[in-house]
Amino acid sequence: MKDIKRKIHKIDATGKVLGRLATEIVIILRGKDKPDFQPHINAGDIVEVSNCDQIKVTGNKLTQKEYIHHTNYPGGLKRKKMYKVFDQDPGDVLRLAVIGMLPKNKLRSEIIKNLKIVKGDK
Repeated sequence: MKDIKRKIHKIDATGKVLGRLATEIVIILRGKDKPDFQPHINAGDIVEVSNCDQIKVTGNKLTQKEYIHHTNYPGGLKRKKMYKVFDQDPGDVLRLAVIGMLPKNKLRSEIIKNLKIVKGDK
């Protein structure tokens, strides 16, 4: 499997729901849509996503969902609401959704490098 041929998939995120778009991206990134899928090999394709600022978020997630991380110092719990992350960079919301759906192992950092989020010119 040294000669892995990677295709480039271009996805337009206009009007698509965040979670459903993320699952579609993860399937392509992992290579689960290929007949020779093996879970321990990074044989997925490259995904380019455009128009991330037009992603739909259902329900009250935009105001209620929080992204949490800890700095490993006492009292170092950091919280950030989804709408603040979306205002700063809508691509980060999609990237965090995709990262959460990938397997939590050494392949995750290699697989996420194949996700390219194209910034739109305004």
